[in-house]
Amino acid sequence: MTRKTAKDFHPEVLRLFDKYVHGIIPRRDFLKSATKFAVGAMSAEVLLEALSPKFAAAQQVPPGDVRIKSEQVEFPSPQGYGKVHGLLVKPAKATGKLPTVLVVHENRGLNPHIEDIARRLALDGFIAFAPDALYPLGGYPGDEDKARELFPKLDQAKTREDFVAAANALKTLPEGNGKVGVVGFCYGGGIANFLATRLPDLAAAVPFYGNQPKAEEVPAIKAPLLIHYAGTDERINAGWPAYEAALKAAGVRYQAYFYPEVQHGFNNDTTPRYDEIAAKKAWQRTIEFFNTHLRA
Repeated sequence: MTRKTAKDFHPEVLRLFDKYVHGIIPRRDFLKSATKFAVGAMSAEVLLEALSPKFAAAQQVPPGDVRIKSEQVEFPSPQGYGKVHGLLVKPAKATGKLPTVLVVHENRGLNPHIEDIARRLALDGFIAFAPDALYPLGGYPGDEDKARELFPKLDQAKTREDFVAAANALKTLPEGNGKVGVVGFCYGGGIANFLATRLPDLAAAVPFYGNQPKAEEVPAIKAPLLIHYAGTDERINAGWPAYEAALKAAGVRYQAYFYPEVQHGFNNDTTPRYDEIAAKKAWQRTIEFFNTHLRA
């Protein structure tokens, strides 16, 4: 079966799906509005299923890959939910201390795609930790719709402190080199921006299509930034001019890339919004950026 891409869907269907996955509209509203674009056997339900993640088909690094070591770990988070829980992955045959990367998921918790991202980083010679913000509510439920329903129930102030605690834990990890970077996607991109404003010793931050911090918070950023945006992502891109102006005014080191004609979520290879060319280029830049700023 030929893999569907964003070009196989009407632009309005893609806009509706973006609203749905970000909790702006409920499932019933997506189905009602998408019905007008359903043709033949392609009902609104079928459209939604076609746009939804296919984790197994996109997996690049199996959990049992002998080149990596993976384990579920917990770190204390006294200002957050008490403890932060997630997947820690490292190269199996690492020698010497390695740089560490915090991997922050989208608004569905630690799903199989983000676990795979952490394993990919390990293959590139990093220690990666991917926390699950939904852990205090029972963890990622194995269902994207249920995960989206759970996410608004989190106390975001506590959740943000959990990510702060995770980054601080990586800094003191015995097998780490003391340098911590963060990469985040969508919600996680916003967290990457937040951590850059919060942690003066953060060594590098890579937000993918994430919400920008307030302008008054930007002068606190000390880490270099590598920022990825999707060309058609009007919702997120609307915040860029003010963010860029604040970055320039504060003298923050940053690189920003807009990938033309691609959708929000273009790096997520489990859905049709994935764009192979843009994703590979953005990921290559990300690894090079981390190699530059995180290795001694």
